[in-house]
Amino acid sequence: MDRNPSPPPTPPRDEDEEEGAGGDCIGSTVYSKHWLFGVLSGLIQMVSPENTKSSSDDEEQQMELDEEMENEICRVWDMSMDEDVALFLQEFNAPDIFMGVLAKSKCPRLREICVGILGNMACFQEICVSISRDKNLGQVLLHCLYDSDPPTLLETSRLLLTCLSQTEVASVWVGRIQEHPAIYDSICFIMSSSTNVDLLVKVGEVVDKLFDLDEKLMLEWIRNGAVQPQGQPQEDSEDQRVFRIVPCVLEAAKQVRSENLEGLDVYMHILQLLTTVDDGMQAIVQCPDTGKDTWNLLFDLVCHEFCQSDDPPIILQEQKTVLASIFSVLSAIYASKVEQEYLKVEKVNLSLIDSLIRVLQNVEHCQKKPENSAESNTEETKKFDLTQDYFHLEILKDISCEFLSNIFQALTKVEDFLKILYEVDKTLAGDLEESFPSLKVQT
Repeated sequence: MDRNPSPPPTPPRDEDEEEGAGGDCIGSTVYSKHWLFGVLSGLIQMVSPENTKSSSDDEEQQMELDEEMENEICRVWDMSMDEDVALFLQEFNAPDIFMGVLAKSKCPRLREICVGILGNMACFQEICVSISRDKNLGQVLLHCLYDSDPPTLLETSRLLLTCLSQTEVASVWVGRIQEHPAIYDSICFIMSSSTNVDLLVKVGEVVDKLFDLDEKLMLEWIRNGAVQPQGQPQEDSEDQRVFRIVPCVLEAAKQVRSENLEGLDVYMHILQLLTTVDDGMQAIVQCPDTGKDTWNLLFDLVCHEFCQSDDPPIILQEQKTVLASIFSVLSAIYASKVEQEYLKVEKVNLSLIDSLIRVLQNVEHCQKKPENSAESNTEETKKFDLTQDYFHLEILKDISCEFLSNIFQALTKVEDFLKILYEVDKTLAGDLEESFPSLKVQT
């Protein structure tokens, strides 16, 4: 059985039936109001008091969903992507029904589907605003972030990201999350322990959006894991563990790096956002192990995975945003003046200079305008200069140049720089010596 099957085709009707059934259709769709009422009524019955009394005999049964009911509610899930259906569900107070299910049902599959339907409904602005302004529903949905079921967590994160992306209600959700500090622990636990890539990517997108929306919340989350409780025995339970945001982000990045470039991009951007505040930089570099782990992961990505010497220059188009975040974080660590061994190895400078120069060369290649000069002043070419791709390439170029500047400033002698540059790019080093004879390396 498909996880979320499509609604079955409407059976053929004769002309008399079609005329009489016109009022049963939802909006301009062929979906039946009567059928949908039946499914929602079945949901109400499932969570009615007489059906939710727990006992040792029926508790296991409550964890499972009848196959026929699952098929029907999955059809509603699929239908809810249609705006007419979503609006009809809203008018029928379906969110209240789903809230009752989430508050009372112990069935993971049913909870996942209900949150998924709400997530589809929230894609439409009017409904998103209505759902977001329902305080009780908001509390129930945030409570779903404590769930142990990955599919339910995934749908909850998807719904939350949708709401955070709506300017009109984003601050409502930020405020609610600030009122529930335990959400930090739940999200950190997911990032540090989950192997579900889809879930990690979606949770990362939520964290990235939250940090981008509200610096105060980001600072609170940075400080939440800053102090380890005094006198806490090592054998204390996992529940009492203090999560630190940076190691959790790094662990999630390691999980997604080989399977999802967009997910890695998200986690690298989270690290970049952390470097924009002093507390965030301290969270990265103050603990030697955390700083080293961050540096080693990012160094490995840029020197051994992205933009390699045998890659076509155009591949930079796929990697430009993640590389911009990585170089930005590495540059911030490098400029932080922390006295750590991982920043002193000469090969670090050599490898980074090699990668940075290659990136800059590839940026230049990607930004070249069409060679046909007759078209150079056309509207199409002017639009090219303003595209998002061009904008991101400019950002990558600026960050790469700044990082190179930081590395060059750390070198004690120009001769040292030229010796390294000769190993990386003999042509460039020769051009510099020709233009500035005084820089010539003495032998």
